[in-house]
Amino acid sequence: MPHSFGYRARTRHMFKRGFKDHGPVKMSTYLINYRVGDIVDIKANAAQQRGMPHKYYHGRTGIVYNVTPHAVGVIVHKVVGNRYIEKRVSLRVEHVRHSACRQEFLDRVQANHAKHVQAKEKGERCASLKRVHALPRESRTVSTAKNPAQTIVPVPYETTI
Repeated sequence: MPHSFGYRARTRHMFKRGFKDHGPVKMSTYLINYRVGDIVDIKANAAQQRGMPHKYYHGRTGIVYNVTPHAVGVIVHKVVGNRYIEKRVSLRVEHVRHSACRQEFLDRVQANHAKHVQAKEKGERCASLKRVHALPRESRTVSTAKNPAQTIVPVPYETTI
């Protein structure tokens, strides 16, 4: 049989629902507020075929540029040849969710603010809040005095019939 190159070709596992996650879409999905500038992950929900993204955009992250009553417009950067093209995709809210990619940054901002407040209460100047790269491990010497070298040899094959 010839290959199928349709719009949803080769998406059997991509669009399937999760374990114990079948059935109609939950109402809480529709109650989430999206604002322009939010970072969202695109994950197609197979229970709702309307406003479903193309398989290329499944798993991508984009920025909301437009909000309508039932859908959001998302900007996604697509690699075409040797350049990035900004694609504007309209998706229903069932197929998007807020991304957790900024959460580490927001947590760090709160932690830095707390350090500033503590330093101000003590009347000190706040130390540098810049992140430090993980340094290489310290050097050490391995002694063979009480640790003789061992030769490892494979066990010969035996049949027990």
